[in-house]
Amino acid sequence: MLSKLKNLGPGLLFAGAAIGVSHLVQSTRAGADFGLGFVWALLLVNLFKYPFFQFGPRYATATGETLLDGYKKLGRGVLIAYLILSLATIFTIQTAVTIVTAGLASSIFGDFISIEMWTIIVLLVCLGLLIVGRYKLLDNLIKIIIVTLTLSTIVAVSIALFNNTSHISFNQILPKNGVEIAFLIAFMGWMPAPLDISIWQSLWSIEKNKATKSYNTKSALFDFNVGYMGTITLGLGFLLLGTLVMYKSGEVFSNSAGVFSSQLIKMYTTNLGNWSYIIIGIAAFTTMFSTTLTTLDASPRAMSKTVELLSNKTSYFNYKFWITLLSLGTIGIFIFLASEMGFLIKVATILSFITAPFYAIINYILISGKHTPKKWRPSKFMHGLSISGILFLIGFSLWYLATL
Repeated sequence: MLSKLKNLGPGLLFAGAAIGVSHLVQSTRAGADFGLGFVWALLLVNLFKYPFFQFGPRYATATGETLLDGYKKLGRGVLIAYLILSLATIFTIQTAVTIVTAGLASSIFGDFISIEMWTIIVLLVCLGLLIVGRYKLLDNLIKIIIVTLTLSTIVAVSIALFNNTSHISFNQILPKNGVEIAFLIAFMGWMPAPLDISIWQSLWSIEKNKATKSYNTKSALFDFNVGYMGTITLGLGFLLLGTLVMYKSGEVFSNSAGVFSSQLIKMYTTNLGNWSYIIIGIAAFTTMFSTTLTTLDASPRAMSKTVELLSNKTSYFNYKFWITLLSLGTIGIFIFLASEMGFLIKVATILSFITAPFYAIINYILISGKHTPKKWRPSKFMHGLSISGILFLIGFSLWYLATL
């Protein structure tokens, strides 16, 4: 058991990347607007996305190469398609998560400097941690962050349940109009995370194997399952918090990062008591800081690897180039769209859901084919779940597009 705990890493990094906007913002809003009515959506999307996330560490540890290497084996066009999709989303995604983190920093630590300055500070701190500490520091730091996040969230949910005096309805809800359908798709888009994080998982798994030679396929799957169950549990926790604290409160959330963060923390402390401020603050900030940190690490890793595979050589477009470009691009987008946090998050989450079938199909083809050792190809159950997941993702994407 100790060896299993020691090998935890990429699975927790997955949790750190996943537990962010999808949980703090989207799950809380789902609870505030619909109570527990979207529990069905949260559980279903986690079930049907599970195989495609799991195929990342499975393929990496079974073959010793990343999913991106596998994509190239399926055809150069697949890798080019991934590059185009990534360029269309990485800046928006990084900006969305960083805006929320900066807003929370302003609310918790003080608004004596502007949101713009907090954004730059958050990015510089993350940059320093990643460039100086590289993967090893990220691997160790994320364990502390995830434990802190989990404990503070459990405490907050427990207190909210203890203080609750009203009836909690478990009636499930289907969206009735275009606005509700758009929210549902956005909610599921990043629940628990965009599917391209499976690629990040494969990259982190390779790095983990370099650091500790005992990180094999069996330990990687255990590690991933721990992280995945954590994301589901905390997703339900934030949905429940939104229900207990905000449902039918009449509060309308602002699209401004700073105002939204203040509203969020104020709503919790008003209902739970001012003494809960530190607990909610820690839960909220660690949630978003871990997402900002892990996405800032993983996107440049993926882009650098993709360019290297397409050009068949190491180029100037390496990890440091992409992490610098991503940071500057995030700051640039933020300066011009700081007041449109809600819009940015909506665009990013919907794009993630609409592109999800692409990643699901490619991952399934790769893990089921000749490029994966027979021992680690999916079982009959996983084949069935994968096909069901692909149909689920395509069906909901078409449903959303039909309502536009």
